[in-house]
Amino acid sequence: MTSILSSQSEPPVCDGICEERLCGRMKQELRFFSFLENAELDEIAAYFECRQVPAGQYLWKEHSPGNHVALLINGRVEVSKGTDLKGNVVVGVYSRGASVGELSLLDGSPRAESVLAIDHVDLIFLTRESFQRLISEHPDIGVRLLEGLLMTVSRRLKKSFERLASIF
Repeated sequence: MTSILSSQSEPPVCDGICEERLCGRMKQELRFFSFLENAELDEIAAYFECRQVPAGQYLWKEHSPGNHVALLINGRVEVSKGTDLKGNVVVGVYSRGASVGELSLLDGSPRAESVLAIDHVDLIFLTRESFQRLISEHPDIGVRLLEGLLMTVSRRLKKSFERLASIF
């Protein structure tokens, strides 16, 4: 498995195929955007970038610089975390509609986890800079986007608590 990060910090921009259908696919396939009207989605589409990552490539590795969240349009990714005792431990497998990398979007911190494309993955990226511009230029949409992020992270945290509790 190779890292997409070896020569660049982000996966390559995809061809025009996903660019053409970005707004429609965001609305249809990502519950993350279900709270937006079509006109609002059209307004903010320019803040997002389409990317593709082939199977076996890392979106990023733990501790690498981070400045964006990735929203999965299709495909699956494996999220892993390094440990002192067991090396890397898989903490989740996410598919269409999921987001990864939320922490780096909010504070620009290094990546807390590694994310590997299990399948070919189509993604939508929102960089920290674009997110801050979106909030500044469209504060009402930005707040709803933050609410969507918070709901996603909250559900994931709740599931993590349930998994931890089942071990003990």
